[in-house]
Amino acid sequence: MGEVVVFGIETCDQVRKARAWLRGHGIEFRFHDFRKDGLDAHRLSGWLGRVPWDSMLNRRGLAWRKLDPQRRAAITDQTSAAELMLADPTLIKRPVLQAGDRIIVGFSEQLYAGVFGTAAKSGAAPR
Repeated sequence: MGEVVVFGIETCDQVRKARAWLRGHGIEFRFHDFRKDGLDAHRLSGWLGRVPWDSMLNRRGLAWRKLDPQRRAAITDQTSAAELMLADPTLIKRPVLQAGDRIIVGFSEQLYAGVFGTAAKSGAAPR
């Protein structure tokens, strides 16, 4: 599968849940904190080539609500969204899981179990 990397911020509940799930299933991963480690344009561009920009932009979080209404209204396409996410990576929906060539945005136990083939180990019924 390749290297597994969880991207997010330390204080995000969904990131915490994802990291705990991975640890609980014995899956080795590296954590990349947007606040400490930043985010480069090349990586974001790669994600946006595979995930729709409006799925990647977190419009529910505090960072979005703190934006000036005019700035929020100006986010109308991938280019404007990418510029905003690069300027403030906390505006990216979290966590972003990069597992080999797969990119998963957000956390769901069922989705992670499907990605890692761990439904039997977790006690969940196969889907």
